[in-house]
Amino acid sequence: MISSVYRYPSTISEKSLLESVDFLNQDTEVDGFIVQLPLPPHISEQRIIERIDPVKDIDGFHPVNLGRMMLGLPSFLPATPMGIITLLDRYKIETAGKNCVVLGRSHIVGTPISILLSRKATPGNCTVTLCHSFTKEIDDYTREADILIVAMGKQHFIKAGMVKDGAVVIDVGVHRVPDESKKSGFRLTGDVDFKEVAKKCSHITPVPGGIGPMTIVSLLQNTLKAASARSCEKR
Repeated sequence: MISSVYRYPSTISEKSLLESVDFLNQDTEVDGFIVQLPLPPHISEQRIIERIDPVKDIDGFHPVNLGRMMLGLPSFLPATPMGIITLLDRYKIETAGKNCVVLGRSHIVGTPISILLSRKATPGNCTVTLCHSFTKEIDDYTREADILIVAMGKQHFIKAGMVKDGAVVIDVGVHRVPDESKKSGFRLTGDVDFKEVAKKCSHITPVPGGIGPMTIVSLLQNTLKAASARSCEKR
């Protein structure tokens, strides 16, 4: 795989960015690409996403791919949810009949993973509860979760008292915390208070080193899938 990075100033116009997307859509040497989110406030993320050719949409955000995912048809799955599914599968985490609670309802993580884990598949067949910032008494839900997926975007939101013994906890959050002892000047932490929560879990993903690498792997797998499909078409 050969990758290229197109960097633009935050002042780029929506029109110019759409033209860049069109260029990549038409480039026969490009099998797949993503537009890194979030975008500046003056640009419509949805308009940009909808402009991407669905057959090159390796992020899996285009309405065509999300719609096909909803129906259980072959599609590019959103990378982070795909990484979570792969992780559960590789570690042989039983999901059928389990109570899964997802915190966060974004179209990038929360909503897609809630759909994937509720469908008739392996991993899947969970009873899924989707919580968000308007959910009242959220602790009542998290304490009942056999599988807890946290994508709230709030540092250390989940404490030990919010998790039941033996739960599987998947932390999707990433936060930069200033740390002079690090060469970068910061360290990464998640939505889960790892040190305290880990003591109660049967399995838990760390930050960094957990879902982040799985997201990258999923993008590469989607790229390979896109390249293979285009190769078959050429034949």
